[in-house]
Amino acid sequence: MATQPNVLWIYGEDLSPDLACYGTPAVATPNIDRLAGEGTLFKNAFVTCPVCSPSRSALITGTYQTHFDAHNHRSNRDKPLRSDMKLITDSFREAGYFTCNSPGPPYNRRGKTDFNFDRKNPFDGIDWTERDEGQSFYAQINIPDTHRVFKPFPDRPINPDDVELPSYYPDHPLTRKDWSLYLESIQILDRKVGKILDRLDEEGLSENTIVFFISDHGRAHIRCKQFLYDGGIRIPLIVRYPGNVDAGVVSDELVSGVDFMPTSLSLTGIDIPNYVQGQIFLGSEATSRDAIFAARDRCDGTDDRIRCIRTKQYKLIRNYHPELPYMQFNGYKKLQYPVWTLIRILSEKGELTEAQQHFLKQTRPDEELYDLQNDPYEVNNLAKDSSFNDVRINLSNKLDEWIAATGDIGETPETEEIKSYWDKNMDESFSNKMESRGLSPDISDEDYLDWWESKLL
Repeated sequence: MATQPNVLWIYGEDLSPDLACYGTPAVATPNIDRLAGEGTLFKNAFVTCPVCSPSRSALITGTYQTHFDAHNHRSNRDKPLRSDMKLITDSFREAGYFTCNSPGPPYNRRGKTDFNFDRKNPFDGIDWTERDEGQSFYAQINIPDTHRVFKPFPDRPINPDDVELPSYYPDHPLTRKDWSLYLESIQILDRKVGKILDRLDEEGLSENTIVFFISDHGRAHIRCKQFLYDGGIRIPLIVRYPGNVDAGVVSDELVSGVDFMPTSLSLTGIDIPNYVQGQIFLGSEATSRDAIFAARDRCDGTDDRIRCIRTKQYKLIRNYHPELPYMQFNGYKKLQYPVWTLIRILSEKGELTEAQQHFLKQTRPDEELYDLQNDPYEVNNLAKDSSFNDVRINLSNKLDEWIAATGDIGETPETEEIKSYWDKNMDESFSNKMESRGLSPDISDEDYLDWWESKLL
């Protein structure tokens, strides 16, 4: 048995805490529930960006993506990481660990990285069986099933009538079917997690392996992925380390994605690089947060700049481009989100509630303030309510302090050349994929909705 503990990060992609152990009634996640029962479940875990490459760049470095030019989605994949920084894999490798990454069983190919910088072969291999005898390992298993396109789970189908929809979603058969398929994809993920946990047991590794169950960002639904509402940045976080992390405990401590790297290193006794901006949330060196911060910049070819601060009770969102609509064109969303098209048609028919209609507005407020204890779906903006003025000013000041302290470079716009490249890339990708479906990129919303209904209902 290795003397230093192993570390395993299990990723569920595009995953919010829509699990049975987090209180979602329609879904069955017995294996993740088992992990939660053997470790600590964190209710208030958040990533620093609601899209994959900036978020993963922050997770792997312990540093906000806005600090080292990794904040615009997939913009710097041909540029090296800043010379004074390194990855968690570098720290583990220097300590004698073997590092590996796969998408899970059967562990025969490399798993997703998608960092927003160029780093060739950040891992030593694919699976920990490749390590030297007795060598400790740091592994990532990136399970892709909860990333769209969602997959049905025939062993336990979910009745669309049984799902609980957020109030900002229209209650429609297409919405319910899309959401139920998302939950079924979670059940596929759960089965794979079970196989991973069983493997650790069979190989005698469970007692000496620190397991993190996490996600790169929240669910791939409208108003979630690519936005700073909780649906985009709140993720599941479960940590199991027998004898060292409390079992069967639910914690309401605030945790940020930049905290995963320093905490993993601290629990294994490895020095944390001095540039790291995250903090330790487990073990003898743990500290508590009073707020988390997150940022959204360009996603695909859709330009934006949004920042937020979130405490346990309140969230302040700052929109730097209030002149832009929430539903700017985004090829990925138009291709993959059926409700993206549905909600527009229901709006034209006057069939949306005020909370649902809000997301279709052509402009945005400069600020959005939400009381999360009383308004968990973030639909009642209190920014103009004078009774919350002190709360808004306090959060705004703290957000300004974070922007200055962490060196947020999002204020510097990308060049027109870069913007044009990503605009063209998104448009061409959208057109090609629509044509591969036998559809025109200029299809009407009505005809496109008919297509979606023919596929899902």
